[in-house]
Amino acid sequence: MFGFLNRTKLIKDDLKGMAKLMYQDVSNDSWDQENLTKRNLDFTIESIRYIDMYANRLMNSEIGNELLNKHFDNFVVRIGAYIGEVIKNNIKQDFYWYEFGSVYNHSSKLDGVYSSIQTQQSVLYSKNRDTVLLPLFEVVQFLEGNSTYTNFLTYVEEMIRLNS
Repeated sequence: MFGFLNRTKLIKDDLKGMAKLMYQDVSNDSWDQENLTKRNLDFTIESIRYIDMYANRLMNSEIGNELLNKHFDNFVVRIGAYIGEVIKNNIKQDFYWYEFGSVYNHSSKLDGVYSSIQTQQSVLYSKNRDTVLLPLFEVVQFLEGNSTYTNFLTYVEEMIRLNS
């Protein structure tokens, strides 16, 4: 009857700054310098094509694999934050970044379903719709070769379609 009393406060976690690092903090690699620019990464659905190319370069080159092994968590947060911002901007609903643990304790949508998610990951959550999106988790799955999506563009388009 008073279940609302057990709910915990949601803790916001703004990842927009992390998403911007995709073009603000670019390696010296010539491909990265030419393609990971503010003009190309403009938070549109089409810009995800650059993220897909970048992820494929990371996963399919010796240097990229070495970087992924050394800095996996950084790549997950940057790529996931960028993808999440694109989804958020195109859904135009009340989705905001929150700490996973606070959403886990606030919403029954995550009850026992995502036990493999690291609790420090952020999620996109709509309080009004009680809907959770997991772009960082999807990036982990993709970079580890376990994604059900062939690329990030397919994931982004589906999330926008399902939640608009």
